[in-house]
Amino acid sequence: MTLEAAETLGLKALIFLADQPERLTRLMDVSGLDAATLRMRASEPEILCAILDHVLTDDELVLGFCAAESLEPRMVHIARAALAAA
Repeated sequence: MTLEAAETLGLKALIFLADQPERLTRLMDVSGLDAATLRMRASEPEILCAILDHVLTDDELVLGFCAAESLEPRMVHIARAALAAA
């Protein structure tokens, strides 16, 4: 997977989380990010990797995201690895 494709998937995961405020609040609570920092750094591979890490910590969350995006869960793992290597 290219870095660009991984970044796109990470941004889609952020949009998925932001679609329900409680999901986004949980991300910010566990990551320590506030809304302003998240907006400012949302395109950085490190932040996108953290977002995918967060999604991958919860089976229901990753399966919901994958269903919404018509993805196999392994694609989230592959994107996370690509972002971590950036």
